[in-house]
Amino acid sequence: MENLESLARESVEAVNQAADADSLERLRVLYLGKKGLVTEQLKLISTLDPEKRRSFGQAVNALKQELTETIRSRGENLAGQAIEARLEAERIDVTLPGRHATSGSWHPISRTIARMEDIFASLGFDSAEGPEIEDDFYNFEALNIPADHPARAMHDTFYVDDKSVLRTHTSPVQVRYMLEHKPPLQVIAPGRVYRCDSDMTHTPMFHQVEGLAVGEGITFGHLRGVLSYFLREFFETDLKVKFRPSYFPFTEPSAEVDISCVFCGGPGCRVCKHTGWIEILGCGMVHPEVFRHVGVDYEKYTGYAFGMGVERLTLLRYGVDDLRLFFDNDVSFLAQFQ
Repeated sequence: MENLESLARESVEAVNQAADADSLERLRVLYLGKKGLVTEQLKLISTLDPEKRRSFGQAVNALKQELTETIRSRGENLAGQAIEARLEAERIDVTLPGRHATSGSWHPISRTIARMEDIFASLGFDSAEGPEIEDDFYNFEALNIPADHPARAMHDTFYVDDKSVLRTHTSPVQVRYMLEHKPPLQVIAPGRVYRCDSDMTHTPMFHQVEGLAVGEGITFGHLRGVLSYFLREFFETDLKVKFRPSYFPFTEPSAEVDISCVFCGGPGCRVCKHTGWIEILGCGMVHPEVFRHVGVDYEKYTGYAFGMGVERLTLLRYGVDDLRLFFDNDVSFLAQFQ
C-alpha cells in the first residue's frame, strides 16, 4: 500500500507537469498502458493474503480512475493553452495601415477594340462575332477565293482538317451576317485570327476588325468618308489619309489606306521609313461574286468592306515598337496602360 501511495503521488504530479499533448500521451502509456506501472499493480493481488486482496484491489482501481480523470483534465488544459498560443501568434493589429493593392486595367488590345467599337457604333455599325474554327466555304470560297486561287498562299493558313481552318480573317463573320440579315446593313467584326507568321511585327494569333456596309447607292465616296472619319477620331488628330489602288479577291475596286506618320507628322522617320506615310488598312467595294454566294442582288445593292489589324493600330497609338510585348504578360509593361 505504501508503494501504491508513492506511485499515486508520483503519477499525478507527473501528469500535472506534462508540457504538451505528446508528453501527456507518453505518461498515459507509462502508467495506464497494458504494461503500465499502475496496471502492473493489479498483478500483485494474487500474491497478497486473502484478507488484503479486496482493499488493495479497490485502491488500485481508485488510482486508475483518479489518474484517468487527471489525464483528461490536463489534456483539456493543454488544448486550451495551444488554442490561446495560436490565437496570440496569429493576432492581427487592426490599427495598422492596410497593404496597398494594385488595381488591374484593360489590356491595350482590349482597350483598342473597345475604342474602335465605340467609334463605329457612333456611325451606326452593329458588332458581330463568329467561330474561330471556320469552314473552307466561309473563310475562302464565299469570299471569291476558290481552291486554286493564289491568294490562299498569301494567308499562310492553319488547317484543322481538309475542310476546316483557323480563320485567317474575320471576313467569314461578314458572310454569315449577310446570310442572316437583309440589306441595308452596317456591321463590324472584331476578333482573333490566325496565320503562320511570327516576328517583331507579326504573331501567329492576332486581332482584326473588319467592316461591311451594304445598301442601295453606296459608293466608294462613302467608304472614304467613313474611314477618314474613323482614323481621325481614333488617333485624335487631323491626319492626312491617302488611298492607293490595290488588289483583294473579295473587293473590286480595292485600295490600301495610308495615313500621315503619327510620329513625325510627315518629314519622315524610322517608323515610316522616311516616307511620311504609314500603311494602315485595306478596303474596297464588295465584289459581285461575294454577293452571289450570299444571295444578295448585286444589281440592286452595292457595298464596301474594310479590314485592319488591331495590334498595328495599338502599336501606333501607344508608341510600342515590338508586337510581342502585347502577349508576354509582363506586368510592368501592362501597368503603363492603366
